[in-house]
Amino acid sequence: MAVCKVGPFGHPTGKIGDVVFYMSRGQLICRSVGKPGKPSLKQKANRGEMSVTMELLKPMKDFINVSFKQESEGTLKNPHNLATSYNKKQALTGEYPNIKVDYAKVILSKGTLEMAADLKVSKSTDGLNLSWDSGIEENGAIDDILMVLVSHPTKKCASTYLNAAKRADGSCFLPLDKEWMMEAQMEVYVCFKSSNEKLISDSAYAGNLNGAPDSPLEIAEKAKYGVIKARFDQVAADYEKKKMDYAEGVLATKAFRYLEKEYQVLKDKLKHLPGKPA
Repeated sequence: MAVCKVGPFGHPTGKIGDVVFYMSRGQLICRSVGKPGKPSLKQKANRGEMSVTMELLKPMKDFINVSFKQESEGTLKNPHNLATSYNKKQALTGEYPNIKVDYAKVILSKGTLEMAADLKVSKSTDGLNLSWDSGIEENGAIDDILMVLVSHPTKKCASTYLNAAKRADGSCFLPLDKEWMMEAQMEVYVCFKSSNEKLISDSAYAGNLNGAPDSPLEIAEKAKYGVIKARFDQVAADYEKKKMDYAEGVLATKAFRYLEKEYQVLKDKLKHLPGKPA
C-alpha cells in the first residue's frame, strides 16, 4: 500500500490495472488488487439473481430503450440500468439456486400516463388479439400509442410492437411470423406512450399464453415423487393383501411390523413431498 499525492490533474479513483485507488481519512490510498476469495452464499445469490434478470431483459432491449427513455433522461442511469434495477428487486421469486422470474410482476415501464383497464389477450391462427377499455378517466388521450412486448422465454427472444395501435382503437391484432411462436410460452406486456412521446404509463401484464414449462427443480421434484409413489403403491398393495389374507397371527410378526412401518413412512412423506401432480 502507498500514499499518493494529488498531481496537477487531480487524483485517480477506482481500479487501474492491478491497482485500486481510494480515499481514507483524507488521504489517497493505492493498493494492489487481492485475489478474490470463495464467494459467500449471499454473493452467489446476488449473481444468480443478476443472471436471471439479464436473461429476461436481453431480448427486450428495443422495447426498454423506448419505455424507460423518459425516466432515464437527466440521470446517470440508462434505460437498461433502470429495467435491471426494477426487475431484480420486484420480478424474481425463489431462493438460490432455484431463482426464477415471476412474469406477472415484471416491470417494463414506469410513468404517470393512464393505463387502460380490462386487458384481454387471445390467440388466433397466426397472431394475437389484444383488447382494452378505451375510456379515459383523467390522464390520457385518444391518440396515445399502444406499445406491446411479447416475451418468448423458452426461445430467449421477444416480439416488439412499438406502435401497435391508438388508445381509442380498443383492440388490435399482433402478427406472429414464426410457426413455433403459436405453441411456445408467451408472456404479454403493454404500456401507453403519449403521441409526443413525453409521457408514458406503467406497464401492465396482459397474461400468459400456452403455459410455462417446468423448471429443472420442478422436473427433479416430479421425478423423485414418481419414484417414491411407485414404491408406496407396491408396499401398500402388499400391506393390504397381508391384512386381508391373514386375519389372525400375521399382524404380530416382525416382517409385518417392518412392512407396516414402511407403509406409514412413505404415506406421510407423500403428503408433504413436492412434485405431486396437479
